[in-house]
Amino acid sequence: MHTFALGHAACADWQEAARRCLAQIGDAPRANLGFLYVTDHFAGDLEAILSYLKDETGVEEWVGSVGIGICATGREYFDEPALAAMLATFPAQNFRVFSGIEHDLEELGPDCAQWAEHATASLAVVHADPSNSKTPLLVEALAQALPAGFLVGGITSSRHGHRQVANVVTHGGLSGVLFAAEQGVVTGLTQGCCLMGQKHQISEARGQVLARLDGRPALEVFNEEVGDILASDPQRAAGYIFAALPIHGSDTGDYLVRNIIGIDPEKNLLAVSDQLEVGEALQFCRRDVRTAQEDLLRMLRDVKRRCPKPPRGGVYYSCVGRGRNMFGERSEELLTIQQELGDFPLVGFFANGEISHDRLYGYTGVLTVFV
Repeated sequence: MHTFALGHAACADWQEAARRCLAQIGDAPRANLGFLYVTDHFAGDLEAILSYLKDETGVEEWVGSVGIGICATGREYFDEPALAAMLATFPAQNFRVFSGIEHDLEELGPDCAQWAEHATASLAVVHADPSNSKTPLLVEALAQALPAGFLVGGITSSRHGHRQVANVVTHGGLSGVLFAAEQGVVTGLTQGCCLMGQKHQISEARGQVLARLDGRPALEVFNEEVGDILASDPQRAAGYIFAALPIHGSDTGDYLVRNIIGIDPEKNLLAVSDQLEVGEALQFCRRDVRTAQEDLLRMLRDVKRRCPKPPRGGVYYSCVGRGRNMFGERSEELLTIQQELGDFPLVGFFANGEISHDRLYGYTGVLTVFV
């Protein structure tokens, strides 16, 4: 039987916060993997926190990251010094911690790669560095390299260093933990935006600059779809309206949300935070709290339906634009998970981009539960 134990606390002193966490966790003598998430107030103390938790628990294998906000069961901590730690017990042959993938997958190492092939690794919980321009390619490559590859995780969000935990404190690339195929998990993805208007075809673009949609000036099409009020206030529109890039082959209508980062009214151009290709589809979408709440419930009920038994533990990665910025100040997003799936140990953080399957998303929540 796999066991999970959770502790979380907010305190200006990291030692006191860690002590409170350990008091909540209690005795977990068989635990062999820890998940650790700290707000960026504690980013500079991460080595000391990790060392303390290793000494006090006897658990040597840890993964985690830093976030502007972190997640725990029914509780969100934003912009305050806080940490959350979860101890888990897995068969030793069911997981491998990895780190240091900054340039290519050879950095995964032959031992870890051989284990992944032998164990038919099906899931990787991944933390990524936002300063590494290769992150999207590394995420895709790792998913393709695993025998049954599915990645979940997030990009570190911090104002004080993009630090990760992979047995030691690291930074610069991908790190996390691989799980064997026999490890029971259920995953879910929820979007935070609502599609609007019709799907368009990119007919002229260069890099991130969009010139024409359906043969018409891109900004004209954008203004028609967002309406007169937003069209006359580009700054407001940029924080409310986004570009949605449909995912090829998705049978659930998934799409990648990308920011609109520039508008040129003289040349009728839009700039989008992704590389654009002529002939590809593009649709506009808006941040919509009601739709986000409905989709969160849809995802949670789908996860519950697919769970063969109640979750024993889980990890959740949500966008920094969600949480209190979308659902409210009282941990509504995490409370909804608790209300729908039960009171099980859950940790995670609010990310600068979320990872699901083989892609980077935005304004999404990615849930993984261990069963």
